[in-house]
Amino acid sequence: MKLCIAEKPSVARDLAQILGASTRKEGYFEGNGYWVSWTFGHLCTLKEPEDYNPNWKQWRVEDLPISPEQFGIKVIKDEGVQRQFNVLKTLVSQCEEVINCGDAGQEGELIQRWVLLKAGCKVPVKRLWISSLTDEAIKEGFSKLKNGEEFDNLFAAGNSRAIGDWMLGINGTRLYTKKFAPAKMTLSVGRVQTPTLAMIVQRQKEINAFKSETYWELKTIYRETEFLCQIDRLKSEEKAKKGVAYLKDKPFKITSFEQKEGKEGNPRLYDLTSLQVDGNKRYGFSADETLKHVQSLYEKKLVTYPRVDTTYLSEDLHPKIPNVLKGLRDYSRFTESLLEKPIPKTKAIFDNSKVTDHHAIIPTGIVPSGISPDEHKIYDLIARRLIAAFYPECKVSNTTVMGQVDQLTFKATGKQVLDKGWRVVYEDLDQKVQKKGESEDKILPLFTEGEEGPHEPFMHQGKTSAPKPYTEATLLRAMETAGKLVENEEMRELMKENGIGRPSTRSAIIETLFKRKYIEKKKKNLIATDTGMHLIDTIKNDLLKSPELTGQWEHKLRQMERGLYDPKQFKAELFQMVREITDEVIFGN
Repeated sequence: MKLCIAEKPSVARDLAQILGASTRKEGYFEGNGYWVSWTFGHLCTLKEPEDYNPNWKQWRVEDLPISPEQFGIKVIKDEGVQRQFNVLKTLVSQCEEVINCGDAGQEGELIQRWVLLKAGCKVPVKRLWISSLTDEAIKEGFSKLKNGEEFDNLFAAGNSRAIGDWMLGINGTRLYTKKFAPAKMTLSVGRVQTPTLAMIVQRQKEINAFKSETYWELKTIYRETEFLCQIDRLKSEEKAKKGVAYLKDKPFKITSFEQKEGKEGNPRLYDLTSLQVDGNKRYGFSADETLKHVQSLYEKKLVTYPRVDTTYLSEDLHPKIPNVLKGLRDYSRFTESLLEKPIPKTKAIFDNSKVTDHHAIIPTGIVPSGISPDEHKIYDLIARRLIAAFYPECKVSNTTVMGQVDQLTFKATGKQVLDKGWRVVYEDLDQKVQKKGESEDKILPLFTEGEEGPHEPFMHQGKTSAPKPYTEATLLRAMETAGKLVENEEMRELMKENGIGRPSTRSAIIETLFKRKYIEKKKKNLIATDTGMHLIDTIKNDLLKSPELTGQWEHKLRQMERGLYDPKQFKAELFQMVREITDEVIFGN
């Protein structure tokens, strides 16, 4: 018999149906030469310190750093988990071949490998590697099973990540708690959690230290158009009044009028982070909520694998796109024009060099039914994004008008949409969420160079604004780019290698910070609590707090996935780092 192991019972049911394993047994399905069983996510975990040495159960500074010579795994202490593991262990010992049908990603590989290691698997292992759970994708995947050894590097990276999190989490948390925490308080430290919190705390400090200043600007109205004087903001009302008096009774002259046609490039397809960003911006969903909704859509066969960090499709998907678009029946008002001509095979969308394990998140083309209103919102975003990617570019006219009053220069800018292009796909959606009083792009009248006439100068009083708190959307972007503010999509794509955390884990990190009361939410804003501020102030070591350094570690793990970085070297560097942090805290204070 061949044993297939899925990551969830629901996926196992789908596989069993397709494979003809129709007899339900205790913990698995049987039939047609197959056993189909499942895990419930993690059945195994790394051993606790006391599993290596009973003395390590007590939190004592003198035992740190705790670093087992050889890391071991154990079955999680839970009756249901242990029962299912025993089913798998028995099936593994009796089958002729295992087919790993776990989620096709680093975490999915780790879950399955730990189970197979703990179960003492001795038989050959094959790997089902698919990007969606449609019947067609599953059948195609089983016709092209891969050898399990091809994913050894993926497992090595996942295993190293888990060991890294264990080493820094166990040692850092015990170290800082014992040295600095008030009685009965735990100061939790983590490889990704701590630099993420440090970013929020740093922003909070900037906001707290900010002192708003009043300023004045000189403006004028000429032909119903507002122009801003191109001088530094004025610090006193008296100077502003003098400026207005100076401008009065002097003519306003147009010195240049420039209209440039430009293009607004199509939005990229979704990776998980950009979907979470849009879910937060448009609907206020937390990163964790968006992940749950899109994971559910994936399991319902409606979208492709969601835990991805690329915005590109593999080139072999190009012939399948017309059928996917045809399946989006609720969007026929947008897709009809696209399907009238061949779908272009552009490198901005189809590029094998930008796709490793999985492609961007797109619909499968199956018509949705039985999904919740919130799931529908996420599905709608994914469907529109795919359609918008193939629409014409949005053409705009950017207008810049320069004017002169005696020696002072004035400027007005405006934008006009000449051809909506891909923006048509979002028109009805944007109208729903457009805020009251939000104006359309400013369209300027035609001006002629050299024309002049009367104008109405005035002063505008304003106040400098504090830096904006992080929202989940802006925090996710900051994590993706290791704390650097990057607006350009292409630059963001290049920096993902050094982002902190993985797309699939970032939402869990944010949720952990909430759970430990290091941050809280006010409206959409993320605010560092006094506890969170205290923890970051307590940690003097930059290694633990730096998003950039943590990003470099992430880069090494990605290199490991490709076989370009040795897990032993990673572990040696990790142990060295933990040793240095421990010595610094113990002997440096």
